[in-house]
Amino acid sequence: MIGRDADGVRVSDAMSPLNAIVGPEHTLRQAAQRMVQHRTGAAVVMDGSLPGPAVITERDLLRAVAEGRDPGEETVQDHMTSALVTAGPDWPLVQAGSLMVRHGVRHVLVFDGTDLVGILSMRDVVRVGGLAAVAAQAH
Repeated sequence: MIGRDADGVRVSDAMSPLNAIVGPEHTLRQAAQRMVQHRTGAAVVMDGSLPGPAVITERDLLRAVAEGRDPGEETVQDHMTSALVTAGPDWPLVQAGSLMVRHGVRHVLVFDGTDLVGILSMRDVVRVGGLAAVAAQAH
């Protein structure tokens, strides 16, 4: 993808598979371990008791630790984000990246209709060379 015209790159070209998945009952330590194992800055939270997926990010973990919370005792459900920013796999990468900048997030869940099909991180945007186009559109 590097060197390809950023306008032709789609979210599906850059998104990552859903590897780091945790449940709301997992501890923050377990979520962090899963994120480290999969080399990602966010884990998707899934459980039949939730109305839909949620996300826990490295920022959420850092905030909890900074507040003095015990990562071995605190659970994901008390720190996850349910109000998600989402994108579609056919969206232009620039559109998804601009959405991330506008909302101040580094991860968006990718839905194809009602199916969760991946996650897009700002790192993914950079990896495929779409950062310059996103920056240009943000101004």
